Amino acid sequence: MRGQAEDLAVACPLGLFSNAALLPPLDPPPPPATPAAPRKARVCALDLGAARVGLALSDDLGLMAHPRGVLAARPRPKLLEALRELVAAEGVGRIIVGFPLDMRGTEGEAARRARGLAQDIADATSCDVELFDERLTTVQAKRALTASEVHGQRARDRIDEASAVVILQAWLDARAARKRRAKK
Repeated sequence: MRGQAEDLAVACPLGLFSNAALLPPLDPPPPPATPAAPRKARVCALDLGAARVGLALSDDLGLMAHPRGVLAARPRPKLLEALRELVAAEGVGRIIVGFPLDMRGTEGEAARRARGLAQDIADATSCDVELFDERLTTVQAKRALTASEVHGQRARDRIDEASAVVILQAWLDARAARKRRAKK
């Protein structure tokens, strides 16, 4: 019996699938040869609206977008302060702002307002701020909410953050595609 437990300790050094009382104590792992890599800065996306600003944050690996609620769009100083706090608390290094181009790809009044707010956000947070085409993101977000069986008032309450998730995921996917092409 003891020989079997020792064999199991080799096959499963953590003892997750064995009786730990039968296993001999393991030596602690050696310290890493190099210091741990610094944590990558997270990316935040904003879906700008007249009343609310939808928020999404990337995961630590920069692969997936996650909803983070909404902020009141007005007054602007309060919005900028809330974004400063978010940047500090979440380790955000880049902010992606949905850029509302019209269907022909030209800038209208909403795009000019978004460009001005993006500059204010960059000044307030000291983050890199990038404008990203948000055409049809609300349509995609509505479809995603419907597919998740979120309807009515609940869907209306979540549409801004869902749109921010769509914007951020599209940006993350585009960045990953650029990196793959650069490696070829």
